[in-house]
Amino acid sequence: MIVIGLTGSIGMGKTTAATMLQQLGVPVHDADQEAHDLQQPGSAAILAIGAAFPYYEHPELYGKKVEGVRHIQRKEMVKIVLADMEKLATLEGILHPLVREAQNKFILKSKKMGQEIVALDVPLLFETGGDEFVDVTIVVSAPFHIQEKRVMERPGMDEEKFNAILERQMPDSEKCERADYVLQTGLGRAETMNELKKILTEIKDNA
Repeated sequence: MIVIGLTGSIGMGKTTAATMLQQLGVPVHDADQEAHDLQQPGSAAILAIGAAFPYYEHPELYGKKVEGVRHIQRKEMVKIVLADMEKLATLEGILHPLVREAQNKFILKSKKMGQEIVALDVPLLFETGGDEFVDVTIVVSAPFHIQEKRVMERPGMDEEKFNAILERQMPDSEKCERADYVLQTGLGRAETMNELKKILTEIKDNA
């Protein structure tokens, strides 16, 4: 079975590419969604997160109790870790191993189901060394002015937050150099889909 690593900086169109892969019959595991789920009550990470970010230090991080349980406010968590690289490293140290475990389970389950090809959607694929665990990488890219426009249209986004996110991500040019394939998304959805079909065909032919 072929495992694709799908990645790309914020605003490059990675979510759109992941949806297109699914439309083309390629199951996709979303690392961001997995990390989000791990910050919900009852998850394998919640006790460790609570110990690392205690209520008495970060009351803004926790919402009102629902059935005796306080929920983590993800937007507040983003603010905290973007402002403090040490806290970011702490959170990633909790989440990344569990995300990797979930990815492995996804791959194993897909293999048992007879899937020939699957994809791992990982925003920080190269930054975390995740490219070592996949067979081929696809980087989703677009010109900076398009990236900036997409990102700044997001609710709650401002230039300071955008720049903070970019600082922790590998530059797009470096990602493109390291990728096996680069999928450009600046020319519209139809062109992106056509290019993605070509890439999948080549990946399968080279397997």
